[in-house]
Amino acid sequence: MPLLPEAQDWLAVWLTLKLATTVTLLLLVVGTPLAWWLANTRSRVRNVVSALVAMPIVLPPTVLGFYLLLLMGPEGPVGRLTQAMGVGLLPFTFAGLVVASTFYSLPFVVQPIQNAIEAIGPRPLEVAATLRASPWDAFWSVVVPLARPGFLSGAVLGFAHTVGEFGVVLMIGGNIPGSTRVLSVQIFDHVEALEYGRAHWLAGGMVLFSFVVLFALYTLNPQTRRK
Repeated sequence: MPLLPEAQDWLAVWLTLKLATTVTLLLLVVGTPLAWWLANTRSRVRNVVSALVAMPIVLPPTVLGFYLLLLMGPEGPVGRLTQAMGVGLLPFTFAGLVVASTFYSLPFVVQPIQNAIEAIGPRPLEVAATLRASPWDAFWSVVVPLARPGFLSGAVLGFAHTVGEFGVVLMIGGNIPGSTRVLSVQIFDHVEALEYGRAHWLAGGMVLFSFVVLFALYTLNPQTRRK
């Protein structure tokens, strides 16, 4: 039995929130060590890695989605690996959306954390070392508390950016109800069907969500407002 339009809208909202939450948590786990390395390394490849991390900011989403689709497709190296592992292909699945969204939202999490770590400077860690704190203890007891505004900004921006994705999720996930049809794609479907009333309801919700997210970010993190 087909779902009512209202049920399809709420299903898209739920799937979008689920995707954004999963991606944000994954990016905090993956992005934190990457941000730490970028903030402290003197390697010659630092600028190369920084450029690769920042590319989704300037790269058209459809271009990124196209190449991810080739990589994860049946003839791509990632696709062959996932098939050999018995996982199957990632495109047009929720897992594929998570992978694509992680790449697309990576700079919005890594860069705020990196900037916050760089702002700390070496002195607090040097003091912690004189007190015989291990690098692991120093990171959790010194770096994380001092860089908390960066972690907050990264989490909020990563979540909001994932919620607003369109090109990447459409290329990788397609338009499968209950599986890959996220909120932005649902709005596109309503517009294509000339259902402007339902499109207004969802689009207006995203406008309000964007304002609330940015207002909360500037209120809770004054450093972001000053920058």
